Amino acid sequence: MDTLVLERDQMQISAMLKKFAKNEIAPLAAKRDEEEYFDWGQFHKMAEQGITGIPWPEKYGGAGMDYVTFINAVEELSKVCGATGSDLAIHTALASWPIYTFGTEEQKKKFLTPLASGEQLGAFSLTEPDHGSNYKQLTTRAVRDGDHYIVNGNKVFTSNAGPAGIYVVFMQTGDKTSDDGENLSAFIIEKGTEGFTTGVPEKKMGIRGHVVSSLNFDNCRIPAENLLGKEGDGYKIAKRTLQGGRLAMSAQALGIAEGAYQLALDYVKERKQFGKALKDFQSIQFKLADMAIQLETSRLLINQAATLQQEGEDYSIASSMCKAYVSEMAMKLTTEVVQLFGGYGYIRDYPVERMMRDAKITQIYTGTVEMQRIEIAEKILA
Repeated sequence: MDTLVLERDQMQISAMLKKFAKNEIAPLAAKRDEEEYFDWGQFHKMAEQGITGIPWPEKYGGAGMDYVTFINAVEELSKVCGATGSDLAIHTALASWPIYTFGTEEQKKKFLTPLASGEQLGAFSLTEPDHGSNYKQLTTRAVRDGDHYIVNGNKVFTSNAGPAGIYVVFMQTGDKTSDDGENLSAFIIEKGTEGFTTGVPEKKMGIRGHVVSSLNFDNCRIPAENLLGKEGDGYKIAKRTLQGGRLAMSAQALGIAEGAYQLALDYVKERKQFGKALKDFQSIQFKLADMAIQLETSRLLINQAATLQQEGEDYSIASSMCKAYVSEMAMKLTTEVVQLFGGYGYIRDYPVERMMRDAKITQIYTGTVEMQRIEIAEKILA
């Protein structure tokens, strides 16, 4: 497909996503935040539009589009609902991507197809109670037993856990825990597998409509054919998958910030103080100009990283830069927008307070901003 046709298609898809987000996602955003639930009705509507399988081939139930379009979808949905942006980002970048990239043809047909088509929701589980950023030394263990593995252990902070039907889970294999992650392996686990349960959903500050829970394994028997890659491939799979996750979460952060910025623009044009509109105060104009610069810088960083990913180039440092810069930008910008709204910004009748709460998590999951700075520094010093 030539560049002009591709750009035209992306513009049409972007217009569809904006309309879908406005008509289908925005009306329920406050309700989901208040009641803290995953909305299967919305997810099925996303599936009908091909949103749940944007970058995957049609033969696996996907829409056959590119990765840039997927990133754009996360951004557009997050403009009106950060929780929905999280749902899609985890489902596609963290659950579906490793199956597509490292899975066998049989695994793709069995697991990727229902994920791409939206028949199933996907989840990704790495973190444990005592191991977050240091995931080389996880303690959940899978022991080979004939043509199965017996799994015991616990996971925490697993996004989409509960509603999800397909989980990509990382654990130790072999006789001992290795300090360098050489015994870390990845498995695909289906909801309903005997010995596998999910915990009570966590009560969170933000993205409250996005379900996060623990995973519990008590002598859980997993078919050996559900091993993703080979034993010991887990660290490589996790590291590469998290690169895409960081990029998707950066798009989520950008979307949340853009949504808050647009509300701020509308508000300062209407709100009057001391006999004139807020937009006529130079101090307000400076704030808005700085926000516009930060948003455009973030968009350029994300587009660069997404293009590198799409072309199969190394985008590890670009992904870390996105995560570090865009997530902090989103937190600062949404906080500033609440300040612009004054007292109104602090009450739930206005969505900007929800956007500020939603922005915070983007600085934390798929690797904190501190960890991203460590990775960036290691690469530039090398």
